[in-house]
Amino acid sequence: MIYSMTAFSRTEKKADWGSAIFELRSVNQRFLDLQFRLPEIFRHLEPKLRQKLQNKLSRGKVDCNLKFEISSSITPEITINPNLALSLSKNIDSLKQLTGLEGQVDWTRFLQWPDMVQFQAKDMTEAESEILKLFDQSIQELVDNRAREGDSLHQLIRSRLDDITEQVAKVNEQMPAIMTWQRERICQKFEEAKIKLDSERLEQELVLIAQKMDVAEELDRLNTHVTEFHRILESGGAIGRRMDFLLQELNREANTLGSKSVNSQTTAASVELKVLIEQIREQVQNIE
Repeated sequence: MIYSMTAFSRTEKKADWGSAIFELRSVNQRFLDLQFRLPEIFRHLEPKLRQKLQNKLSRGKVDCNLKFEISSSITPEITINPNLALSLSKNIDSLKQLTGLEGQVDWTRFLQWPDMVQFQAKDMTEAESEILKLFDQSIQELVDNRAREGDSLHQLIRSRLDDITEQVAKVNEQMPAIMTWQRERICQKFEEAKIKLDSERLEQELVLIAQKMDVAEELDRLNTHVTEFHRILESGGAIGRRMDFLLQELNREANTLGSKSVNSQTTAASVELKVLIEQIREQVQNIE
């Protein structure tokens, strides 16, 4: 099975500790690029989440977003450090007596004093465990979606490969007729120029032209590359890079076929091959 790099997943969980929503968006990328947006309370989970994705994916840019709403039952309790507050108050009174300064004190500014505000965090063990399980579900949904998209790409690519094989077969069928047409064309040129050419010289000229026109090797390589492409498709897994390389080889043979073309039929076949190869390339860009 092949996998597309373009997919989306969304999973949600509600419990006594609150609610969590994971959204994963994946697009094509040459390497694996993971981006996380997590609430500060779960920032420490990023290494674990990153490792989970790396175990499942090999390519693609993945944006991971966690939306979390905490329940009032586990909301951290906020208290004031009474000893620190009392000490600051006494020192303020002493400062007024020493300096004779008057005026109101903005007590809210003292909340910013280090260790003045204390948090009594509740146990988040259950919430963290559930969020990690939810992330596993999100990854599996993403992988399933990538697989479904990959199956569609598989069918499209197979169809284009069949079209390439058909074009190669057409050129092979046309080659004898093309050689006959070329022989007649040469004879006609000599007749028009009123040049008498013996049969031996004619055959030599035809052999030279045939060598220049010979595309049997290119056609064989095109068929070989198509066969290899099918093999890679059936092998599945992370195959995008190998397919991209093979497309370069297919395109090279199609270009050579065009450069050796001597009539409109082989030229049209070369152009059609390059169109089909480019269509496959567009699909391969999304394959993992």
